Amino acid sequence: MTADTKTPFEHVNDVLAQLKEMRHYAKNNVETLTAQWLLFDGELKKLKHVGQIEALMTRQGELHDALNEEIEKLEELAVTLQPPPEEA
Repeated sequence: MTADTKTPFEHVNDVLAQLKEMRHYAKNNVETLTAQWLLFDGELKKLKHVGQIEALMTRQGELHDALNEEIEKLEELAVTLQPPPEEA
């Protein structure tokens, strides 16, 4: 199916799939950055890079939260757009 022939329901599902993939990578990024932070916290303090890393962790966490919120909204929208079941 081309983009021109997709229904709104199909478009919403496509966007949902992409957002869920982004959420997955955002979560992995937060976990990886947190693990690195814990390993090198003392060294980063000595090198005066604590603030920059904390800011990155906060922004990455905010992105993950925003993705979750948008996914929930689009899942609700997808329910309303879902075509009725075909009768036999």
